[in-house]
Amino acid sequence: MPRRSYDQYCAAARALDAVGDRWTLLIVRELLAGPRRYTDLHADLPGVSTDMLATRLKDMERDGLATRRRLTAPASVYVYELTQRGRQLLPVLHALGEWGAAELAERRPTDAVRAHWLALPLLRQLEALGEPGVVEVRVDEGEFHVRVGGDPVYGDGPYEAGTADARLVIGAAVCDEVARGAAGLVEAVRGGRIAVTGEGALAKALGGSSHAVD
Repeated sequence: MPRRSYDQYCAAARALDAVGDRWTLLIVRELLAGPRRYTDLHADLPGVSTDMLATRLKDMERDGLATRRRLTAPASVYVYELTQRGRQLLPVLHALGEWGAAELAERRPTDAVRAHWLALPLLRQLEALGEPGVVEVRVDEGEFHVRVGGDPVYGDGPYEAGTADARLVIGAAVCDEVARGAAGLVEAVRGGRIAVTGEGALAKALGGSSHAVD
């Protein structure tokens, strides 16, 4: 099917032609974690129908934002991953997250939560430290890791490719504050509200070890 268009000679309109449909940018958020199976994407996008997810993924392939490929044996499954153009949407998601943080005043009873949804707000603050590396994070909902200056930019679970430069333990109260921009990461660490361990430059930039957690 041809792509719907605003038919306006404007860069913002052209961008919205490609990513303005419902679910597209949230699929990008998930694929910033690297190649994902369709079933994994569906599990981490609560509320999307199977037909809608399939349609959006096809749209993203058509528009050069994502590709589908088969992993080699023994996995032999199909995965979706972002193209270079798709990965260039990271700053867009950073800006949207910063703008939308004010809407996170409190969790609604209907709100779904995934641990790795905190990855992008954390990444934005970690990048400001100017030190590349990997940070493992544990929150009440689970564990994930964030790559500063690397790709993919985050992933579920502990960092399995080596030793993380820093490890954070974030309690529920501080987690919510960081997500909505009410607490700075460095200030929360140095105030004893986030526990940090590790010997890497990122751990040192965050302010060293702390053991108190809300």
